[in-house]
Amino acid sequence: MTFRVHVRVVPRPGLLDPQGQAVAHALAALGFPGVGEVRVGRAIELELEADDRATAEAAATAMCERLLANPVTEDFTVAVEG
Repeated sequence: MTFRVHVRVVPRPGLLDPQGQAVAHALAALGFPGVGEVRVGRAIELELEADDRATAEAAATAMCERLLANPVTEDFTVAVEG
């Protein structure tokens, strides 16, 4: 079966996110009031062949742990469709 996997990778809370800070300052400068903390991350979409949903989720999680996310500084979520 083919599954579509959505991975979201974000900096861990409490760690410096210079890109997020730059976006927050730019939004304020553009006249968007009320914006608090901004965290900038990555969205990764995969098409994955697997026997079932659980196997696809386990494979995507392993991909995140080994390559797609830095386990020291980033958190990730995996959502499987299909």
